Amino acid sequence: QVAIKQVSLRKQPQKELIVNELLVVRNNKHPNIVNYLDSYLVGDKLWIIMEYMEGGPLSSVIQEFHMAEGEMAAICRE
Repeated sequence: QVAIKQVSLRKQPQKELIVNELLVVRNNKHPNIVNYLDSYLVGDKLWIIMEYMEGGPLSSVIQEFHMAEGEMAAICRE
């Protein structure tokens, strides 16, 4: 299983930022971070293929749950 993030290139004024992000995630692997696998240009969208992580994106978890300071520290440490 993989996760596919679709980024509209039309809506990105600074495409260099996307390229830089891809270079960073492509060259850095860590067991505690969702890792980049590949990317494809499909029409005007960039498809970024990443490891699948159950539970959804961290941003959704942060918005839906109140976390104590210790829990936030543990997530940042990992």
